[in-house]
Amino acid sequence: MKTIELSAAPRTETGKKAAKHSRKSELVPAVIYGAGENIMISLGEKELKKVIYTPFVYLVKLNIDGKMHDAIIKEVQYHPVTDKILHVDFLKVSENKPITVALPINLVGQAEGVKVGGKLLQVVRKIRVKGLVKDLPDAIEIDVTHLGLGKSIMVGELNFDKFTVVEPKSMVIATIKSTRAARDAQQEQGK
Repeated sequence: MKTIELSAAPRTETGKKAAKHSRKSELVPAVIYGAGENIMISLGEKELKKVIYTPFVYLVKLNIDGKMHDAIIKEVQYHPVTDKILHVDFLKVSENKPITVALPINLVGQAEGVKVGGKLLQVVRKIRVKGLVKDLPDAIEIDVTHLGLGKSIMVGELNFDKFTVVEPKSMVIATIKSTRAARDAQQEQGK
């Protein structure tokens, strides 16, 4: 899993006024949950955008007054009109406790169905997996070279050694859709 280090400052004041004041200073209020304690912090908005506006999932090393906390982003709250980041919830992680996180999917290879004129559709961009932080990859790579026209890859077909997929087994990840050109080519071969 990709790792990034962010510096944060502890927050002592809570409530609307304190949150509004910190947002004016380009700081985002946040909370670290887990391990029996809740730590209220504030982070720089520019640094936080590097972690949020990306397709990757990061293990965030939060530096709070010299003490390091490993966490992942669990939830982000946005302003309904401006889409500005209002609040972030971090979940503290430990090396021996499994976590559930949504990892991005990368489709690899050229599908057989595409070679005959079909169109590859990626139905799902991320899937939720459960495992130890050290065993989770940056992204899940799925080979699509064997996919023919009208065929699909489902979650039930995936098998990983160090982590498990927690999505329904019937969820479709990618499919090859038949196009007009592919149907015409099949009719020409049939004649």
